[in-house]
Amino acid sequence: MANEPKGIWKVIGASSVGTLIEWYDFYIFGSLATIISAKFFPPGNPTASFLATLATFAAGFIVRPFGALVFGRLGDIIGRKHTFLLTLVIMGVSTFLIGCIPAYEDFKWAPAVVLVLRLLQGLALGGEYGGAATYVAEHAPEHKRGFYTSWIQTTATLGLFVSLIVIIATQKLLSPEDFNDWGWRLPFLLSILLVIVSIVIRMKMKESPLFASLKKEGKTSVNPLKESFGHKLNLKMVLLALFGATMGQGVVWYTGQFYAQTFMLRTCNIEATQANTWIGIGLLLATPFFVFFGWLSDKIGRKWIMMAGMLLAVICYRPIFDGMYQMSDVNRKEIASEKQIQFTKSANPRIAGDSLLTLKRETIYTDGSVLLNTNEISKKDVEENMRSTVVPAPRQPKITNVLKLDESFQWKFVGLIFILVLFVTMVYGPIAAFLVELFPTRIRYTSMSLPYHIGNGVFGGLVPFIGILSVELTKTAENPAGNYLAGLLYPMGVAAVCFIIGAIYLSNKKPGHE
Repeated sequence: MANEPKGIWKVIGASSVGTLIEWYDFYIFGSLATIISAKFFPPGNPTASFLATLATFAAGFIVRPFGALVFGRLGDIIGRKHTFLLTLVIMGVSTFLIGCIPAYEDFKWAPAVVLVLRLLQGLALGGEYGGAATYVAEHAPEHKRGFYTSWIQTTATLGLFVSLIVIIATQKLLSPEDFNDWGWRLPFLLSILLVIVSIVIRMKMKESPLFASLKKEGKTSVNPLKESFGHKLNLKMVLLALFGATMGQGVVWYTGQFYAQTFMLRTCNIEATQANTWIGIGLLLATPFFVFFGWLSDKIGRKWIMMAGMLLAVICYRPIFDGMYQMSDVNRKEIASEKQIQFTKSANPRIAGDSLLTLKRETIYTDGSVLLNTNEISKKDVEENMRSTVVPAPRQPKITNVLKLDESFQWKFVGLIFILVLFVTMVYGPIAAFLVELFPTRIRYTSMSLPYHIGNGVFGGLVPFIGILSVELTKTAENPAGNYLAGLLYPMGVAAVCFIIGAIYLSNKKPGHE
């Protein structure tokens, strides 16, 4: 491109590679939440173990604001480069060690150790994003900040995409038994190699020109925390950024990508490789729109693009997730074979008097798997309760194994996922430039990191846990499936409140104003 700032793409590349790897490390845990719940938590109650895993996953988000404070302060005092080099090392080592922890049956402290490492991941990520976004923004010309910083925005989704690709590849290369036994550790262990490559790249980076200039002039902040949150005007901007932008952006991001994955795997009961593949395709198709909406925000302003993404999410979430469930439910009913329940006499010669009959029911699925239930009942019971020895199977047999949908459903699911991620790109593409422009250079790292990580880490990171818990709380003896859409109430409510506050109070000033 003509008139590009000198070295801007090198800056974007070096920042993006490291940030992508940190997101990969962070999301491997969520992508493997189902198997982690079985490996690192007490057996006996799968739902409780899964909720405990999601709570541990959420803990990494909850501490991100503390990481933003710690590393934001360092970034505003000693510089951007060295600070997010440190966060990269912490993230990589923590992820690698999760892959080394023995299973719960061999190591009862496994849940506690996983939690500690997850907290370290959260602290590291709390310092990473603000540094990378600030670093790129301070190299970019003011009228193109949205475009250039949007490349950093793609790293979160691409990190999730890469995590899915690595998991799917590992599942394909190994047998299901080997993957469940030890293969699931490989995506965690691989991260150490990726981190080493990224460290080498980042060691060659220079400090951002704006910060270097401030440091040379002796104008860097002595106490960034006090300046960011002790001054009334700046604190007001921090709170406005949180409640008018990042809070809604956070829930849209995690609903459109992570909760969608959880919903497909647990609520729709779709086979993991199939679900992850479809999610990966949807992510890949939608990712270019991060850059598009970042570019567009340079032309028309950041505010209304983000607000439109939140509003569309509030309006469309229920029909989209209901569409996913209905497709899997219809497919489930069609897959179940309408085979008869057959009774055959027992071959046991020792039985006297009432001969026993064998009750056999088969349910056949598209992947060729068969669910076979057999029970022995007395002939007298059969004659008293049934007029014939052949009765139809229940119309909706209980499904106890995962569901592999017909491939004709692929593009319908991919289309719905694409729409969900499109909402994500609208709220996420412009937000780095939006946050950078709210705060002065001397306290920018600290000031922008805190509202971003509270919005994403606390409000957004809790979406999977609150979503699954909400569905579980609606389950009753009369309705064992519960309300499968109950998990959407939280993100829809938060996005709606954020939209109202942002629409009223946020400015849509032209880009390029400090």
